[in-house]
Amino acid sequence: MITLYEHPLSPYAQKVKIALREKGVPFEVAMPEGIGAGSTGGAFAEAAPRREVPALIDGDVSLFDSTIILEYIEDKWPEPSLFPADPAARAKCRIIEDVMDTHFEATSWGLGELHHFKRGDEPTRAKIEKNAARQIAAFMDWLSGQLGEADWFSGDAFGWGDLSVAPYLNGISGFGYTPEKGSALETWLVRVNARDSVREAAEQARASIAGMQAVSAAVEAGIFRRHYRDHRLEWMIRSGGMEIVRDGIERNTIRFTDHWDN
Repeated sequence: MITLYEHPLSPYAQKVKIALREKGVPFEVAMPEGIGAGSTGGAFAEAAPRREVPALIDGDVSLFDSTIILEYIEDKWPEPSLFPADPAARAKCRIIEDVMDTHFEATSWGLGELHHFKRGDEPTRAKIEKNAARQIAAFMDWLSGQLGEADWFSGDAFGWGDLSVAPYLNGISGFGYTPEKGSALETWLVRVNARDSVREAAEQARASIAGMQAVSAAVEAGIFRRHYRDHRLEWMIRSGGMEIVRDGIERNTIRFTDHWDN
């Protein structure tokens, strides 16, 4: 049995769950003990040196990074394929995934820092939120262009491009950001959420939000250390949160990838 280490709110983990369910591959989920603190151990830590979900264990195979995991799933269980046949369309799916996993994820993650983890004072949060709203509007326009008049980002059928977008738009809606009313992107979001694989992942994510109510206190106590790596750090700084980064470093409430430093 495949074990997927995850947190229901993680869009990266949701992508993998959606892919496995679409292919009918049985799996079990586990949440790493102490996730978010950066000090988890055991099989999860061995599989995921960044201490981030998802991590997948399939017998002797241990993998981290959602894109690598998706590629493994597609290689091992090629039917039904999540990729369109046309090479250009396949490349487009990879571009969409990369944009969502880096640039868009940083924005939604940053909003989590403001809303769930209560980083920064009120003026700082207001400034960052204003920048985030502008960025999200631009992303929505870009996604609308990528979708065009098609039913799916992956072409004629649901696939890689769609599972790369759905968790992020569902997640950002929790902060009040949704596609324009009556737009093709809004229609697509309704369509994709009608799929059992996507709906189940979204429901599990929403159910886990209640557990986020105490996380700001955990940050204040130094128990919870959020991972500020690459695109997230860049986003926070350029969106007006330099003081949040400095404060997190000083109080040791943020962390960076240090596995390979040992």
